[in-house]
Amino acid sequence: MNDFTRSILLFTVLIATVACASWPLGRYMAWSMDPKVCGPRRQRLESFMERLAGRAGRAGQSWKGYALAMLCCNSILFAIGWLVLAFQAELPWNPDHKGALEPSLIFHTIASFVTNTNAQHYSGEVSLSPGAQLGALMWLQFLSAGTGIAALAAVARGLAGRLDMGNFFMDLQRATFLVLLPGALVLAALFVLGGLPMTMSGSANAITLEGVSQGIARGPVAAFVAIKQLGTNGGGYFGANSTHPFENPNFWTNVISMLAILIIPMSSVWMFGRIVQRMNHAKAIYLVMLLLLLGKIGCALWFESQPARAFEGLAGVEQVSRNLEGKELGFGTSGLSGPLWAALTTATSNGSVGAMHDSLNPLTGLVAMVGMWLNATYGGVGVGMINMLLYIVIAVFIAGMMVGRTPEYLNRRIEAREIKLAILATIAHGSITLLGTAIFSATAWGREATSNWGPHGFSQILYEFTSASANNGSGFEGLADNTVPWNIATGVAMLLNRYVPIVVPLAIASSLAAKRPTGQTGGTLSVQDSTFVVILVATILIVGALTFFPAAALGPLAEHFM
Repeated sequence: MNDFTRSILLFTVLIATVACASWPLGRYMAWSMDPKVCGPRRQRLESFMERLAGRAGRAGQSWKGYALAMLCCNSILFAIGWLVLAFQAELPWNPDHKGALEPSLIFHTIASFVTNTNAQHYSGEVSLSPGAQLGALMWLQFLSAGTGIAALAAVARGLAGRLDMGNFFMDLQRATFLVLLPGALVLAALFVLGGLPMTMSGSANAITLEGVSQGIARGPVAAFVAIKQLGTNGGGYFGANSTHPFENPNFWTNVISMLAILIIPMSSVWMFGRIVQRMNHAKAIYLVMLLLLLGKIGCALWFESQPARAFEGLAGVEQVSRNLEGKELGFGTSGLSGPLWAALTTATSNGSVGAMHDSLNPLTGLVAMVGMWLNATYGGVGVGMINMLLYIVIAVFIAGMMVGRTPEYLNRRIEAREIKLAILATIAHGSITLLGTAIFSATAWGREATSNWGPHGFSQILYEFTSASANNGSGFEGLADNTVPWNIATGVAMLLNRYVPIVVPLAIASSLAAKRPTGQTGGTLSVQDSTFVVILVATILIVGALTFFPAAALGPLAEHFM
């Protein structure tokens, strides 16, 4: 069995395993996030959590109140994280005496972790102490992921016809303490068994074979990596992320990490279906996401298994070494574990890396970008399903117009207000990505930061803004992006494309909830059959192609055909 066949077998088993596990976890997430349908034991737990939240957690909220509470809470989290990084040198658990970061880098880092992006313009073991990693970043990984799950629960309640969309503070508690924390504890224990360090001590000193003293960074790595993967955060404890042997030491930690990347995004679809009480509709959405994901993975593995065109003229060892530069060879000599990870991490908003994406073949790099451009092939924790709802609104509207009927979704009419809001959120994602790419490609800010000329240099700039706008956090690397212009521009992109695609669907769900349900007739588009699946897939691909194909032609496609 060759390496390509083994990679296909690995991804088949992996997808099947996580798909089976997502069903019961989706049921548990619905139990956790929507206590109205639960029994007396859950109600007792809910009463305790209400007392814990205090007065702010008891009142129901409209979509505006929910969005305001979310924005205010995240602003406070931003301020706390900023203070921790700014005063790192004076805070405890700093055994290696790390100093404060540069202000624009603090802004970028905190914006990144608050928005569940976790892009890193710093090197973790070099720049941050164990105390700062825990006190500024790790707990933000819990709360940013919890914010996404909470927002999905609120949108689902609105689409179920409830004017009371819940309470953000209660939802954040439920997502954090009932979903993320138990899962992270189990995952961290598995990682410790797999060989990841778990200590609050500083660097260990070792004497190399040359007799030179070397410091080996360590820390609470297992705990950090657990929520990094489970919450689709992706920020590594070390600068090399999951290519570092302390974050991903062996085959089993590699497989567990890839399973963790997908499990909650997949389960979020089933949670949504149970809250709106439309499980057949959830199955159709799940199938659309799965088809797109399988297509991405298959393309990534195939493209990366072929010699890069740029290296075809080379011979023997030189061609092999150039084509495998930056690839992870610890889990197979073909290096195909990296492309599989790249497909999974960009299908979600995880952003961790199992190989250097800058070293991927041009078309494999394009596959990674496509995942972030669509941003709904399961997507991030909670928000991936929210992004898919924007495509659903557009697809249902187009289908209704084609047959001359007022479009309906879940027995409520989609009218001018809803489609305008959906288009606004969809355009915002593409506009911010392409505007930032255009500005930095045309100025010294971008040209002086790239490590390559021509299409690949353009791809490096395009990937960075794509990753920031999709709240993904991975990078092509080879890009000198720790500068004031890069830190500010990508930080602003992360903030805008985090909250606009959450607030707008809250408004859409509330608007639909306020409408009188309509009766379903023979002319109504069913949202749970094969016709809906085809229309939705076509809408996603057409919207993505119309928005991003010109940029793809200038970058990865041009590089491939050169």
